Amino acid sequence: MKITSIRQGVVPISSSIANAYIDFSKMTASVVAVTVESGDGRSATGYGFNSNGRYAQPGLLAERFIPRLEAVGELPAHADGGFDPIPAWTAMMKNEKPGGHGDRSVAVGVLDMALWDAAAKLAQVPLWKLLADRYNQGRADEQAWIYAAGGYYQPGKDVDALVEEMKRYLGLGYSVVKMKIGGSPGMGLREALLLDLQRIEAVLKLLDGQGHRLCVDVNGRFGLHAALSYGAAIQGFGLRWYEEPLDPLDYSTHATLAEHYAPPLATGENLFSMLDARNLIRHGGLRPDRDVLQFDPALSYGLVEYLRTLEMLREHGWSPRRCVPHGGHQFALNIAVGLGLGGNESYPEVFAPFGGFADSTPVENSRIRMPDIPGIGFEAKSDLHAVLRDL
Repeated sequence: MKITSIRQGVVPISSSIANAYIDFSKMTASVVAVTVESGDGRSATGYGFNSNGRYAQPGLLAERFIPRLEAVGELPAHADGGFDPIPAWTAMMKNEKPGGHGDRSVAVGVLDMALWDAAAKLAQVPLWKLLADRYNQGRADEQAWIYAAGGYYQPGKDVDALVEEMKRYLGLGYSVVKMKIGGSPGMGLREALLLDLQRIEAVLKLLDGQGHRLCVDVNGRFGLHAALSYGAAIQGFGLRWYEEPLDPLDYSTHATLAEHYAPPLATGENLFSMLDARNLIRHGGLRPDRDVLQFDPALSYGLVEYLRTLEMLREHGWSPRRCVPHGGHQFALNIAVGLGLGGNESYPEVFAPFGGFADSTPVENSRIRMPDIPGIGFEAKSDLHAVLRDL
């Protein structure tokens, strides 16, 4: 099998929303289309993109990674009718020094996604089934647990508007929701904490006081003092998790927080390699019986690296069920179902058209079934497919 065409573009996903650390007024995403032809006349075009929070990478794609991918000769065919993307991934990483996991992990992840989409299409199976058959002894979950991520800061958005947003998510079939905290501008710690407690309590009231149905997300804004102060204030709510309260690379401070905050913590969406993930597991003080790992395959060199990360986790006593990827995209959803992860994020109202899943797959009690179509399933999400098809 051989790659015959690679195309890339940049799509704006800008909006007026903000989390505790950044706003999304100038956010962009890279999109790619990779066409692969087989020796027997079959062909498939796979699509890829980077998930939110990291900008488009047209320069890295054009200067380094697309030329290396174009130079790949034959792709090794697989017995299922597809091909093995791992040698292509290896070719893309040729002459890349260790370390420096950042924007290049995003560029490689975009192309990796497209290769897996094409491989599953040539095998004429959904990606989740291809992954289950190749890597999980044929076992795939019947459905995936998902939660609605939102609750962003926005000009003029008060507590009532936050509650109305969460009501909409419940109406869409989600039973677990997530909101942002720690982002009130111009406030001292005490004042911001009091406001966030009002916001949290208002949403908890909507959820009948069931803390396990609510996650809160700081997006890495706090230092240790603020993280401990917030942790002490919310500890009694029984929240599903307290997400990314600290800088993602400050492992020793995570360990200190974990000593003082007993309920579940969640982090990892801004770690982009197996080695960074391993440092978190070794030194971050996280607890494999309760904490949640949010590594995003679309941002961290793609599925090839994610497979290495899952193997590392097993070696350190962690179950794949503790993994709930960031990003809210169909690629991670296929991985969650095919490899037995704990679930996946979802963005019902933001980051269109990349957020959300196939049009014909309703959410029921925060669970979703996968469409039975070849590849990742972008063709079943009409607004996203319209963007990708332009390539």
